[in-house]
Amino acid sequence: MKSSDVDIHIIGSDLEQALAFLTAGQLVGIPTETVYGLAGNALNEAAVAEIFAVKKRPNFDPLIVHVANLGQIVDFVLDFPFAAQKLAQHFMPGPLTLLLPKKAIIPDLVTAGSDLVAIRVPAHPLTHALLEKLPFPLAAPSANPFGYISPTTAVHVVQQLGNSIPYVLDGGPCGVGVESTIVGFEGDQAIVYRKGGLPIEAIEAIIGPVQVREHSSSNPQAPGMLKSHYAPHTPFVLGDLDALITQHTQAKVGVISFQTSFSKIPPERQITLSPSGNFNEAAQHLFAAMRQLDAMGLDLILAEPLPEEDLGRAINDRLRRAAARA
Repeated sequence: MKSSDVDIHIIGSDLEQALAFLTAGQLVGIPTETVYGLAGNALNEAAVAEIFAVKKRPNFDPLIVHVANLGQIVDFVLDFPFAAQKLAQHFMPGPLTLLLPKKAIIPDLVTAGSDLVAIRVPAHPLTHALLEKLPFPLAAPSANPFGYISPTTAVHVVQQLGNSIPYVLDGGPCGVGVESTIVGFEGDQAIVYRKGGLPIEAIEAIIGPVQVREHSSSNPQAPGMLKSHYAPHTPFVLGDLDALITQHTQAKVGVISFQTSFSKIPPERQITLSPSGNFNEAAQHLFAAMRQLDAMGLDLILAEPLPEEDLGRAINDRLRRAAARA
């Protein structure tokens, strides 16, 4: 669907309208600093079931619960370890999700039957204001069909889900551009279950070394751990771009690079995420770049991994899963 085909009537910045739909048990697209979410009342099992249905998301893949402030976290968790509190004080609101033992008030459907709930405080001012007005938390995975590229603008949401939801709260382009980092705890050991918008180096600066749990092909322990995810419809290949371009000279290809441009590829079919080598800028542009090339009717999209540091780790995680085949 082209942007010109989007029904702009369901996009707006009216908090009261979003509040009314959510209170009535309906779903709303919401902006966060990471990506846009598909939000519903986390305490309403019918609304949560509708999230799974609209996304066509398997119900074994848990959802993230969004709350307005740190004080609300204790309303929904049984234990808030000291290390988790330190991280929360430093990085919430922000692109951090904590995986903590849940209270019974959180439906098992939200957590896919797990005793742990993924919970965070989003930093986007519009969604923060919405959460402050609501008497319940929001369950909100990314607002896209399951397995496809995450949305970073309101138009992206409507292009994919516009016929299934009544309203998208427009907060502009997402500032981070990749999903939150998920951190849980096994005893005293902090575990990163999903690499994301908060670099691992920043986490370790506060609480010391962490373990990184790689993705799971089934029965994930936390949201966003499936092996094949964030994928365009166009076949997606990750590797050394010079070699890949040479290998696929007979195909109509698009290219996503970190800093470099390639003379053998038409300019309109290559996207450089950050010519200056800035990881934050690259993360902001990643999903939009994948969408742009996916809409061109290409034979292949070629991409290269970034340096495995800072947000490069999260970007590489998304690239690898986009290239994976379930």
